[in-house]
Amino acid sequence: MSFLEWRRFNFFDLKKNVDVGSINRALGDTNVTATSCGHGTIVICDSEGVIHLINRNFQVTTFQGYLHSISLVEQLKSLPFLVTIGEDEIGSDPLVKIWDVEKRDRQGNPVCLKSFRTSPTNKPIPASSLCISDSSNLMAIGFVNGAIILYRGNITRDRVLKQKLLRNESDPITGLAFKITSKRSHLFVATTGSILQYNITVKDKEEEILLDPDKGCAIGCSVLADTIQDFPFMVAKSNAIYCYTVDGKGPCYAVDGPKVCLQWFRSYLIIVAQDENTVHSPVTVSSTNRKKDKYVITVLDIQNKFIVFSSVIQEIIAVLPEWGSFYILTKDRNLHHFIEKDLQSKLALLFKKNCYDICIRIAKSQEYDSENLIEIFRQYGDHLYNIGDHNGAIEQYIKTIGKLEPSYVIRKFLDSQYIDNLIKYLSALHKQGVATGDHTMLLLNCYTKMNLFHKLKEFILTKDRDIDFDLNVAISVCRKSSSEDALMLAEKHGLHLWYIKILLEDHKKYLSALQYIEKLEYTEAYDMVTKFGDTLVQHIPAEFTQFLKKLCTNYYPSNTLLLDQDEQQNRYQADPQDFIYLFLNNSSRLVEFLEYLIKFSSKWSTSIYNTLIEHYLHLWYDSNDVTVKLQYEQQVLNTLQSSEINYDKNQALILCSMRNFKSGILYLLEENKMYKQILRYLLSCGNYQDVLCCCRRFGYQEPSLWIKTLWSAASDSFFPSDSLCEVLTVIEKENLLSPLQVVEIMSRSQSLTIENIYNYMLSILKTELKLMEEENTLIRKYKEETDRIHHHVKKIQNSPIVFQGSTCSACKNQLELPSVHFLCQHSYHQYCYQNYVENENECPACLPNNQKILGVIKSQEQNKDLHEIFHSQLERAEDSFSLIADYFGRNVFNKIEVNTEFTKQFQQATKNNIKDIKIDNVQINQYKLSTEIKSNKIKENRVQHNMSANTNLTLEANIYPFRESPTEISVEESLSNAIENKNFRSNTSTNPFDDYDENKNPFFDDDSQDNYEKDDNDYDNKLNPFAT
Repeated sequence: MSFLEWRRFNFFDLKKNVDVGSINRALGDTNVTATSCGHGTIVICDSEGVIHLINRNFQVTTFQGYLHSISLVEQLKSLPFLVTIGEDEIGSDPLVKIWDVEKRDRQGNPVCLKSFRTSPTNKPIPASSLCISDSSNLMAIGFVNGAIILYRGNITRDRVLKQKLLRNESDPITGLAFKITSKRSHLFVATTGSILQYNITVKDKEEEILLDPDKGCAIGCSVLADTIQDFPFMVAKSNAIYCYTVDGKGPCYAVDGPKVCLQWFRSYLIIVAQDENTVHSPVTVSSTNRKKDKYVITVLDIQNKFIVFSSVIQEIIAVLPEWGSFYILTKDRNLHHFIEKDLQSKLALLFKKNCYDICIRIAKSQEYDSENLIEIFRQYGDHLYNIGDHNGAIEQYIKTIGKLEPSYVIRKFLDSQYIDNLIKYLSALHKQGVATGDHTMLLLNCYTKMNLFHKLKEFILTKDRDIDFDLNVAISVCRKSSSEDALMLAEKHGLHLWYIKILLEDHKKYLSALQYIEKLEYTEAYDMVTKFGDTLVQHIPAEFTQFLKKLCTNYYPSNTLLLDQDEQQNRYQADPQDFIYLFLNNSSRLVEFLEYLIKFSSKWSTSIYNTLIEHYLHLWYDSNDVTVKLQYEQQVLNTLQSSEINYDKNQALILCSMRNFKSGILYLLEENKMYKQILRYLLSCGNYQDVLCCCRRFGYQEPSLWIKTLWSAASDSFFPSDSLCEVLTVIEKENLLSPLQVVEIMSRSQSLTIENIYNYMLSILKTELKLMEEENTLIRKYKEETDRIHHHVKKIQNSPIVFQGSTCSACKNQLELPSVHFLCQHSYHQYCYQNYVENENECPACLPNNQKILGVIKSQEQNKDLHEIFHSQLERAEDSFSLIADYFGRNVFNKIEVNTEFTKQFQQATKNNIKDIKIDNVQINQYKLSTEIKSNKIKENRVQHNMSANTNLTLEANIYPFRESPTEISVEESLSNAIENKNFRSNTSTNPFDDYDENKNPFFDDDSQDNYEKDDNDYDNKLNPFAT
């Protein structure tokens, strides 16, 4: 492409004399001999060997580098090292010096790290070109005689650099450039007559490659484009710009005019050429000296192939790209700054000129963000659409897919004349996987409208590419035109739902659909059954039931091979409850299905068995055949009576009640022990014999059944009289109701007469008479017993008592003095008594029984205050009179007191009245006598009264030997005085007619009533807790 045909834009602004003359002042009258830039510094060397370092603020640092002029200088881009070649002596070899611009000596100048001389021959040869790699491990120097010296090693650290002469004398070297990749290293060489390349990857095995033997360039007219792919080496000739790569020649750009300088900045190629004919440019440069040479500076965008800047400037010494821009140094020592416009300004300029293609290329080259790039595509598409280029517009809109809303584009091409463009866009949507179901439907409709059925099939039945459309929508559209194609598409892509739906609804092939389901995996087959089970069970119930048996017990796809034992154990089993609803209108199949499940395993949920019972009853109820009805009845009973079947008895009872299944109702009521409900159900049926059987069977567990039957007999005029007699007999025998209650119940009947209860009343009267006689006998017996007790108490109070005990009741040894005697005929050694005594006024042997009696009395004392319990029982009692009599018998309404002060008073009385006592010829001068009389009453079973008195006598005596005393002690006077001094209260029973237990009377003995007058040897040892 000719340079003149490239489009021109102005993407740079020129700012002149940015250093404000600082460089001119630093240089003075000297000439600029070499320039370089890098690492944030611009380096200028002059003819007197002075090096000028310029920072970003255009402050100049000057130091003397050589004694004479400097010919070459190179500043590393990323390292603070500066390499210069100059002369300290005229006529000597070129001197190479390496500087560290960040380290300074005492004078503030950069430190020279290393210096050495270089020459390809023994004669001094001026150096014409210098190149250093970015890693500072390679350095090449070209000479005017065509020789090249390659240095290996770190130029700052290694003391001695290994050098090799790559080329002998030939055309002068005008340019050098390193191209370093991860695997290979190359050196591009430009001479005045040819272009060369050296493969320097392997040391001492450098290989020379001649790229162009006919085209060379002047000094400064070659550059390496290091920011674009393949790093082309560019060479400027008067007629064009030639590019070379490691593989050979590259593209060529026709740019006429003699070139002075070539430089690379970012992605731009900067060309400085002499101005032979005055070239008009967007930027006008005025000059006071018209005789000075004029140069044209042109900035090319090589990748996008357009000119971004062009201007005429006075003679240029150097182009210096640094600090994100590039600068030019003119011959009058002024530094001009070229500022690149920002991307938005560039795009705005291009949008005004409708140069959308250039906008896109620029945005891509500068890695513009995707959203803004999509906006450029959209504007470009709108522009093309407006000028009528619909094909070009759709191409741009396709590039916006994924960011731009598809409806924005679709609305523009809905007209029938643009349907081809719309198909193209919709196809692109599907290829990129962003199409929705609506887009798929629209595309398929477009194919149908344009009669492009071959494309339609190609679109939906493709095999060589991924699915890029909504299959559901595609099948839905194809189903309208050709169900066969839709079926094929569903089968191909494994859309089981669509395939079965088309088979059932369009082709009515129910068996084929079921066979297809049998081939699916468990989860898929389960889903299909839940969706289409109602249709299948309606048309092919037998086959579908067989399939469900397999699905719920041992499922595996029908098209799989035989399974081994491990896989058979891991087969899937569906929950039968999920499919019961499918058989709501087909109870026979459901019963078949559930029976199979129960035979397979008994570990099912309760609802399974409940459902089976329900549909058994349904079939039993609807059946008109007696044989079949009996068969189902037996099946229901077997199910109910089975111990392995876990059904809900309450729900089963409800089901049996709904169908009035008598056998099941009676069985379940009996199992639930609902005997009253059984009676109620039998009474409602009017089967009186079954009612009596029920009462006989469950009457012992639920006696109220007889009472319920009596009430029913009173209200039912058809109740048999013989059955009523049996009911009354049982009520009388078990005493379930009082006669008055029976008469009251029977009086409510309008059909019964006195004849019906004559025998019952006669039996009741006889029983009452017999009871009265028995109670009168008990009354006489209780009176006699009471008189006997009173007589015994009186005898204790008024008659003398003789103590004849000869052994100690505790240790069972011979009784010795001092001893202690009690009125209960127990005697103790004094030391035994002191060891076992718990209460000094109580006999140790009788104390436990006395405490027990007192405890019962206290318990009655506490219980009698529980008025709330009494009233609540009274409200619930059927016979209130009996309850009140029972409380009277317990002495609840009488206050019971235990006289605890009587013992002390009695002891005081005996101490004052008892005189000397002689026992076994021993004179007792001092003694102590204490007695205590207690009355107790005990009630057990209904009401039992027991009065006991315990009179204790404690005798303590001082023994004097050889003196005798009588063995009988008269205590009548002492007892009388004690009773007169104390208001002794005898607690006697208030109800002598209650049951009496003689075994609990401590004063009663069948053998003799004079128990206390017997010898101590005749004493019953069972009453002594100390006896062994």
